[in-house]
Amino acid sequence: MESFVYTANPGRVIFGSGTISRLGEEADRLGAKRLLVLSTPEQESQAQDISAHLGARVVGIFSNATMHTPTNVTADAMKLVDALQADAVVAIGGGSTTGLGKAIAYRTDLPQIVVPTTYAGSEATPILGETEGGRKVTKSDSRILPEVIVYDVDLTLSLPVLMSATSGINAIAHAVEALYAREANPIISMMALEGIAAIARALPQIKENPGDTAARSDALYGAWLCGICLGSVGMALHHKLCHTLGGMFNLPHAAMHTTVLPHAVAYNASAAPAAMAALGRALGVADPARGLFDLSKRLGATMSLKDLGMPDGSVGAAVEQAMSNAYWNPRTPESEGLTELLGRAFRGDAPEKI
Repeated sequence: MESFVYTANPGRVIFGSGTISRLGEEADRLGAKRLLVLSTPEQESQAQDISAHLGARVVGIFSNATMHTPTNVTADAMKLVDALQADAVVAIGGGSTTGLGKAIAYRTDLPQIVVPTTYAGSEATPILGETEGGRKVTKSDSRILPEVIVYDVDLTLSLPVLMSATSGINAIAHAVEALYAREANPIISMMALEGIAAIARALPQIKENPGDTAARSDALYGAWLCGICLGSVGMALHHKLCHTLGGMFNLPHAAMHTTVLPHAVAYNASAAPAAMAALGRALGVADPARGLFDLSKRLGATMSLKDLGMPDGSVGAAVEQAMSNAYWNPRTPESEGLTELLGRAFRGDAPEKI
């Protein structure tokens, strides 16, 4: 076995059905008495319902969490944190809400409780991506990592099938890049393959029967594992491209990851053969890039960046920004190859080795 370094991130996970009933005791464990609850506008009602489990500990709700975590939204939330003298935040929802909670914690070091309602997986990472001036910038810091994650499978039963699909593929993307990351190690690779397999088998079952509690549980479990992977090793080309596209064009986060992932895998296939073989086994396919593309299409995902809102004629500008500060990648990013990669994703073509 090759030498490796593995660093485990601290955190407490409560997983099961009906687990939101334990929110109060988790707040007490943190010594939190003045909680600010966070949500998106669409989930404000759900956040209010869940807040009932926290009782008088809740001093306010900020319901304007926004995709890609714009810094101006964080500034508004910070004003409320200060005005209410909040001593902890509770993020209820998907990646947008979790991102806002992380942004607040990065600035204040307040403890976080996260109640995920999608398969984003970002709740398990010390990574924050913030958008300002058309650029999405990531940072990693111990303050960003949430202290407690309360996974309640019941909260995911109403997640629409299409959102379940793109959210799940987004989670798979975290684990895929962990398999060939520069800091890859056998512990994270085991988690990555387990997480990928759990989500890949769950999503078709969820499409067939959205109320399948066992499938929902598998998907949520897999998302947690995939999030741990993202938070434990570095990111590569796929995430760089998605951060570029998200910051420049404000494309829908999970859907964008779903569209780009097969093409990023195809680009890296020749440079990471062992990782690709393992990925293929986890997915049950010979060609993992095509397997991810076909799975996403079967689930009803949009596979064209143009259809997601990327403007005509913008591939070149996206490649230029992505190349300006490239992440490490097993295959060196090249303008010609990335132009072809994004061109295929823009049109919605099937992935091909570049």
